[in-house]
Amino acid sequence: MILLTGGAGFIGSNLLGALAGEGAEVAIVDRLRDGGKWRNIARHLLAEIVSPDEIWDFIGTEPPIEAVVHLGAISATTATDADLVARTNLSLSQRLWEWCADADIRFAYASSAATYGDGSAGFDDEFSAAALSRLRPLNLYGWSKHAFDRWVERQVSAGRRCPPAWLGLKFFNVYGPNEYHKGPMISVVKHKYDELLAGRPARLFRSDRPGLADGEQRRDFIWVGDCVRALCWWLDQAAPPSGLFNLGTGRAGSYRALVSALARAMQVEDRVEWIDMPLNLRGQYQSFTEARMDRLRAAGFADPATPLADGIAQYVRVLASGDPFV
Repeated sequence: MILLTGGAGFIGSNLLGALAGEGAEVAIVDRLRDGGKWRNIARHLLAEIVSPDEIWDFIGTEPPIEAVVHLGAISATTATDADLVARTNLSLSQRLWEWCADADIRFAYASSAATYGDGSAGFDDEFSAAALSRLRPLNLYGWSKHAFDRWVERQVSAGRRCPPAWLGLKFFNVYGPNEYHKGPMISVVKHKYDELLAGRPARLFRSDRPGLADGEQRRDFIWVGDCVRALCWWLDQAAPPSGLFNLGTGRAGSYRALVSALARAMQVEDRVEWIDMPLNLRGQYQSFTEARMDRLRAAGFADPATPLADGIAQYVRVLASGDPFV
Protein backbone atom coordinates (compact mmCIF):
# COMPACT_ATOMS: atom_id res chain seq x y z
CA MET A 1 0.00 0.00 0.00
CA ILE A 2 1.06 3.58 -0.74
CA LEU A 3 0.00 6.28 1.71
CA LEU A 4 -0.66 9.51 -0.19
CA THR A 5 -1.26 12.67 1.82
CA GLY A 6 -3.10 15.39 -0.05
CA GLY A 7 -4.45 12.62 -2.26
CA ALA A 8 -7.65 14.48 -3.15
CA GLY A 9 -5.72 17.62 -4.02
CA PHE A 10 -4.33 18.78 -7.33
CA ILE A 11 -1.08 16.86 -7.86
CA GLY A 12 -2.19 14.18 -5.41
CA SER A 13 -5.34 13.22 -7.28
CA ASN A 14 -3.47 13.09 -10.59
CA LEU A 15 -0.91 10.79 -8.96
CA LEU A 16 -3.72 8.71 -7.45
CA GLY A 17 -5.17 8.21 -10.92
CA ALA A 18 -1.84 7.05 -12.33
CA LEU A 19 -1.12 4.68 -9.44
CA ALA A 20 -4.64 3.25 -9.35
CA GLY A 21 -4.44 2.74 -13.11
CA GLU A 22 -1.35 0.59 -12.53
CA GLY A 23 -3.19 -1.50 -9.96
CA ALA A 24 -1.50 -0.02 -6.89
CA GLU A 25 -3.37 0.02 -3.58
CA VAL A 26 -3.48 3.63 -2.39
CA ALA A 27 -4.85 5.12 0.81
CA ILE A 28 -5.23 8.88 0.78
CA VAL A 29 -5.03 11.31 3.68
CA ASP A 30 -7.14 14.39 3.05
CA ARG A 31 -10.21 16.43 3.96
CA LEU A 32 -12.93 16.57 1.29
CA ARG A 33 -15.10 19.13 3.12
CA ASP A 34 -18.29 20.39 1.45
CA GLY A 35 -16.96 21.59 -1.90
CA GLY A 36 -16.35 19.71 -5.12
CA LYS A 37 -12.97 18.30 -4.15
CA TRP A 38 -14.43 14.78 -4.03
CA ARG A 39 -14.75 14.91 -7.83
CA ASN A 40 -10.95 14.78 -8.08
CA ILE A 41 -10.97 11.20 -6.82
CA ALA A 42 -14.40 10.03 -8.03
CA ARG A 43 -13.06 7.91 -10.91
CA HIS A 44 -10.38 6.07 -9.01
CA LEU A 45 -10.36 2.95 -6.87
CA LEU A 46 -8.69 3.65 -3.56
CA ALA A 47 -8.12 1.65 -0.41
CA GLU A 48 -9.28 4.20 2.12
CA ILE A 49 -9.79 7.89 2.84
CA VAL A 50 -8.12 8.83 6.11
CA SER A 51 -8.76 12.05 8.00
CA PRO A 52 -5.52 13.91 8.83
CA ASP A 53 -6.56 13.67 12.47
CA GLU A 54 -6.50 9.86 12.24
CA ILE A 55 -3.26 9.35 10.34
CA TRP A 56 -1.26 8.03 13.30
CA ASP A 57 -3.90 5.45 14.14
CA PHE A 58 -4.10 4.35 10.50
CA ILE A 59 -0.43 3.81 9.76
CA GLY A 60 -0.22 0.89 12.16
CA THR A 61 -2.84 -1.09 10.25
CA GLU A 62 -2.46 -3.86 7.66
CA PRO A 63 -1.50 -4.26 4.91
CA PRO A 64 1.91 -2.74 5.56
CA ILE A 65 2.67 0.61 3.96
CA GLU A 66 5.42 0.42 1.33
CA ALA A 67 5.87 4.13 0.68
CA VAL A 68 4.61 7.48 1.92
CA VAL A 69 4.13 10.28 -0.62
CA HIS A 70 3.56 13.45 1.36
CA LEU A 71 1.89 16.11 -0.81
CA GLY A 72 -0.55 17.48 1.77
CA ALA A 73 0.11 21.06 2.86
CA ILE A 74 -1.26 24.54 3.27
CA SER A 75 -0.15 25.73 -0.15
CA ALA A 76 -1.56 29.26 -0.30
CA THR A 77 1.27 31.73 -0.81
CA THR A 78 -0.94 34.35 0.88
CA ALA A 79 -1.36 32.33 4.12
CA THR A 80 -0.73 34.37 7.27
CA ASP A 81 -1.35 32.00 10.22
CA ALA A 82 2.25 31.06 10.89
CA ASP A 83 1.43 28.66 13.73
CA LEU A 84 -1.00 26.68 11.57
CA VAL A 85 1.39 26.62 8.61
CA ALA A 86 4.28 25.49 10.82
CA ARG A 87 2.21 22.67 12.33
CA THR A 88 0.90 21.50 8.96
CA ASN A 89 3.85 22.01 6.62
CA LEU A 90 6.80 21.53 8.97
CA SER A 91 5.95 19.57 12.12
CA LEU A 92 3.78 16.96 10.37
CA SER A 93 6.45 16.49 7.69
CA GLN A 94 9.08 15.92 10.36
CA ARG A 95 6.96 13.33 12.14
CA LEU A 96 6.23 11.46 8.92
CA TRP A 97 9.94 11.47 8.02
CA GLU A 98 10.84 10.06 11.44
CA TRP A 99 8.11 7.43 11.23
CA CYS A 100 9.34 6.31 7.79
CA ALA A 101 12.91 6.20 9.09
CA ASP A 102 11.90 4.02 12.05
CA ALA A 103 9.66 1.77 9.91
CA ASP A 104 12.24 1.49 7.08
CA ILE A 105 9.78 2.90 4.51
CA ARG A 106 10.64 5.13 1.56
CA PHE A 107 9.41 8.73 1.75
CA ALA A 108 8.70 11.34 -0.94
CA TYR A 109 7.57 14.88 -0.22
CA ALA A 110 6.66 18.11 -1.96
CA SER A 111 8.96 21.06 -1.62
CA SER A 112 8.47 24.16 -3.78
CA ALA A 113 10.12 26.68 -6.07
CA ALA A 114 8.79 29.24 -3.57
CA THR A 115 11.87 28.35 -1.49
CA TYR A 116 14.00 30.30 -4.00
CA GLY A 117 12.39 33.64 -3.18
CA ASP A 118 13.12 36.36 -5.72
CA GLY A 119 15.61 34.14 -7.54
CA SER A 120 18.61 36.33 -6.74
CA ALA A 121 20.42 33.28 -5.33
CA GLY A 122 19.63 31.28 -8.46
CA PHE A 123 17.60 28.11 -8.92
CA ASP A 124 20.27 25.50 -8.29
CA ASP A 125 18.99 22.56 -6.22
CA GLU A 126 22.35 21.85 -4.61
CA PHE A 127 21.66 19.88 -1.43
CA SER A 128 24.03 21.36 1.11
CA ALA A 129 23.67 23.46 4.24
CA ALA A 130 25.61 26.29 2.62
CA ALA A 131 23.49 26.37 -0.55
CA LEU A 132 20.19 26.15 1.31
CA SER A 133 21.21 28.88 3.76
CA ARG A 134 21.53 31.36 0.88
CA LEU A 135 17.85 31.11 -0.08
CA ARG A 136 15.36 33.72 1.13
CA PRO A 137 11.70 32.74 0.55
CA LEU A 138 9.34 35.67 0.08
CA ASN A 139 6.30 34.29 1.92
CA LEU A 140 5.23 32.06 4.79
CA TYR A 141 4.45 29.08 2.57
CA GLY A 142 7.90 29.24 0.95
CA TRP A 143 9.55 29.53 4.35
CA SER A 144 7.73 26.44 5.68
CA LYS A 145 8.91 24.33 2.73
CA HIS A 146 12.42 25.71 3.00
CA ALA A 147 12.51 25.02 6.75
CA PHE A 148 11.73 21.36 6.13
CA ASP A 149 14.32 21.10 3.33
CA ARG A 150 16.94 22.47 5.74
CA TRP A 151 15.82 20.12 8.51
CA VAL A 152 16.16 17.15 6.15
CA GLU A 153 19.65 18.27 5.16
CA ARG A 154 20.59 18.38 8.85
CA GLN A 155 19.31 14.84 9.42
CA VAL A 156 21.26 13.53 6.44
CA SER A 157 24.50 15.39 7.08
CA ALA A 158 24.45 14.50 10.79
CA GLY A 159 24.14 10.81 9.96
CA ARG A 160 20.83 10.44 11.77
CA ARG A 161 18.42 7.66 10.92
CA CYS A 162 16.67 8.42 7.61
CA PRO A 163 14.14 6.62 5.41
CA PRO A 164 15.86 3.99 3.25
CA ALA A 165 15.14 6.16 0.20
CA TRP A 166 13.76 9.68 0.21
CA LEU A 167 12.79 12.24 -2.42
CA GLY A 168 12.05 15.95 -2.15
CA LEU A 169 10.72 17.68 -5.25
CA LYS A 170 10.81 21.44 -5.65
CA PHE A 171 7.72 21.79 -7.82
CA PHE A 172 7.72 24.86 -10.02
CA ASN A 173 4.47 26.34 -11.44
CA VAL A 174 2.22 23.33 -11.94
CA TYR A 175 -0.97 23.52 -14.03
CA GLY A 176 -3.52 21.00 -15.27
CA PRO A 177 -6.75 19.16 -14.44
CA ASN A 178 -8.14 18.73 -10.91
CA GLU A 179 -6.93 22.08 -9.61
CA TYR A 180 -10.45 23.57 -9.66
CA HIS A 181 -10.92 23.49 -5.86
CA LYS A 182 -7.93 25.78 -5.26
CA GLY A 183 -9.86 29.05 -5.58
CA PRO A 184 -7.52 32.06 -5.77
CA MET A 185 -4.51 29.70 -5.81
CA ILE A 186 -5.57 28.03 -9.06
CA SER A 187 -2.95 28.20 -11.81
CA VAL A 188 -2.61 31.27 -13.98
CA VAL A 189 -3.39 29.03 -16.98
CA LYS A 190 -6.86 28.26 -15.62
CA HIS A 191 -7.45 31.86 -14.52
CA LYS A 192 -6.67 33.18 -18.00
CA TYR A 193 -8.70 30.40 -19.65
CA ASP A 194 -11.77 31.46 -17.69
CA GLU A 195 -11.30 35.10 -18.65
CA LEU A 196 -10.88 34.38 -22.34
CA LEU A 197 -13.77 31.90 -22.31
CA ALA A 198 -16.03 34.64 -20.90
CA GLY A 199 -15.10 36.90 -23.82
CA ARG A 200 -12.97 39.18 -21.68
CA PRO A 201 -9.30 40.06 -22.17
CA ALA A 202 -6.83 38.16 -20.04
CA ARG A 203 -5.76 40.33 -17.11
CA LEU A 204 -2.04 40.42 -16.44
CA PHE A 205 -0.08 42.29 -13.79
CA ARG A 206 2.02 45.20 -14.85
CA SER A 207 5.66 44.66 -14.03
CA ASP A 208 6.79 45.95 -10.65
CA ARG A 209 10.47 45.49 -11.53
CA PRO A 210 12.46 48.30 -13.16
CA GLY A 211 13.60 47.34 -16.65
CA LEU A 212 11.14 44.43 -16.95
CA ALA A 213 8.39 44.98 -19.53
CA ASP A 214 4.76 44.26 -18.71
CA GLY A 215 3.93 40.61 -19.42
CA GLU A 216 7.57 39.58 -19.50
CA GLN A 217 7.48 38.14 -16.01
CA ARG A 218 8.59 34.58 -16.66
CA ARG A 219 7.84 31.38 -14.79
CA ASP A 220 8.73 27.74 -15.29
CA PHE A 221 5.24 26.35 -15.96
CA ILE A 222 5.08 22.54 -15.72
CA TRP A 223 2.26 20.25 -16.86
CA VAL A 224 0.92 18.17 -13.96
CA GLY A 225 1.42 14.96 -15.95
CA ASP A 226 5.17 15.59 -15.94
CA CYS A 227 5.09 15.78 -12.13
CA VAL A 228 3.18 12.52 -11.94
CA ARG A 229 5.64 10.80 -14.25
CA ALA A 230 8.55 11.87 -12.06
CA LEU A 231 6.90 10.53 -8.91
CA CYS A 232 5.90 7.26 -10.58
CA TRP A 233 9.42 6.83 -11.95
CA TRP A 234 10.84 7.14 -8.43
CA LEU A 235 8.26 4.81 -6.88
CA ASP A 236 8.91 2.20 -9.59
CA GLN A 237 12.65 1.99 -8.91
CA ALA A 238 13.92 -1.02 -6.99
CA ALA A 239 16.69 1.19 -5.59
CA PRO A 240 15.53 4.79 -6.06
CA PRO A 241 17.92 7.72 -5.65
CA SER A 242 17.63 9.94 -2.59
CA GLY A 243 17.84 13.70 -2.73
CA LEU A 244 16.19 17.08 -3.10
CA PHE A 245 15.55 17.97 -6.75
CA ASN A 246 13.97 20.68 -8.86
CA LEU A 247 10.97 19.67 -10.93
CA GLY A 248 10.19 22.05 -13.74
CA THR A 249 10.71 22.16 -17.48
CA GLY A 250 14.02 23.99 -17.29
CA ARG A 251 12.68 26.70 -19.58
CA ALA A 252 10.79 29.75 -18.34
CA GLY A 253 7.86 31.10 -20.33
CA SER A 254 6.43 34.61 -20.19
CA TYR A 255 2.92 35.40 -19.08
CA ARG A 256 2.28 37.16 -22.37
CA ALA A 257 3.33 34.07 -24.32
CA LEU A 258 1.11 31.95 -22.08
CA VAL A 259 -1.94 34.03 -22.97
CA SER A 260 -1.11 33.84 -26.67
CA ALA A 261 -0.82 30.04 -26.47
CA LEU A 262 -4.19 29.87 -24.69
CA ALA A 263 -5.86 32.06 -27.27
CA ARG A 264 -4.52 29.88 -30.10
CA ALA A 265 -5.67 26.68 -28.42
CA MET A 266 -9.11 28.14 -27.67
CA GLN A 267 -9.36 29.81 -31.09
CA VAL A 268 -10.28 33.17 -29.57
CA GLU A 269 -8.85 36.67 -29.88
CA ASP A 270 -5.55 37.22 -28.10
CA ARG A 271 -6.37 40.18 -25.83
CA VAL A 272 -4.69 41.42 -22.64
CA GLU A 273 -5.71 44.01 -20.03
CA TRP A 274 -2.91 45.31 -17.82
CA ILE A 275 -3.60 45.77 -14.10
CA ASP A 276 -1.47 46.98 -11.20
CA MET A 277 0.18 44.46 -8.90
CA PRO A 278 -1.97 44.05 -5.74
CA LEU A 279 -0.46 45.53 -2.62
CA ASN A 280 -0.39 42.17 -0.82
CA LEU A 281 1.81 40.69 -3.58
CA ARG A 282 4.30 43.51 -3.95
CA GLY A 283 7.65 42.37 -2.67
CA GLN A 284 6.43 38.75 -2.55
CA TYR A 285 5.98 38.11 -6.27
CA GLN A 286 8.43 35.94 -8.20
CA SER A 287 9.00 37.65 -11.54
CA PHE A 288 11.28 34.88 -12.77
CA THR A 289 11.60 31.16 -12.03
CA GLU A 290 13.44 28.54 -14.03
CA ALA A 291 14.37 25.10 -12.76
CA ARG A 292 17.86 23.76 -13.21
CA MET A 293 17.12 20.14 -14.06
CA ASP A 294 20.67 18.75 -14.22
CA ARG A 295 20.57 16.85 -10.94
CA LEU A 296 17.26 15.06 -11.51
CA ARG A 297 18.38 14.10 -15.02
CA ALA A 298 21.67 12.80 -13.63
CA ALA A 299 19.70 10.77 -11.07
CA GLY A 300 17.99 8.95 -13.92
CA PHE A 301 14.72 10.75 -14.71
CA ALA A 302 14.98 11.20 -18.46
CA ASP A 303 11.40 11.92 -19.55
CA PRO A 304 11.24 15.09 -21.69
CA ALA A 305 9.24 18.00 -20.31
CA THR A 306 6.00 18.99 -22.01
CA PRO A 307 6.44 22.35 -23.80
CA LEU A 308 4.15 25.06 -22.45
CA ALA A 309 2.11 25.43 -25.64
CA ASP A 310 1.58 21.66 -25.82
CA GLY A 311 0.53 21.42 -22.19
CA ILE A 312 -1.88 24.32 -22.62
CA ALA A 313 -3.40 22.66 -25.69
CA GLN A 314 -3.91 19.43 -23.71
CA TYR A 315 -5.49 21.33 -20.84
CA VAL A 316 -7.83 23.26 -23.13
CA ARG A 317 -9.04 19.98 -24.63
CA VAL A 318 -9.78 18.62 -21.15
CA LEU A 319 -11.56 21.79 -20.05
CA ALA A 320 -13.64 21.92 -23.24
CA SER A 321 -14.68 18.28 -22.90
CA GLY A 322 -17.48 19.03 -20.44
CA ASP A 323 -15.95 16.58 -17.93
CA PRO A 324 -12.68 18.18 -16.87
CA PHE A 325 -11.74 15.79 -14.04
CA VAL A 326 -9.19 13.06 -14.59
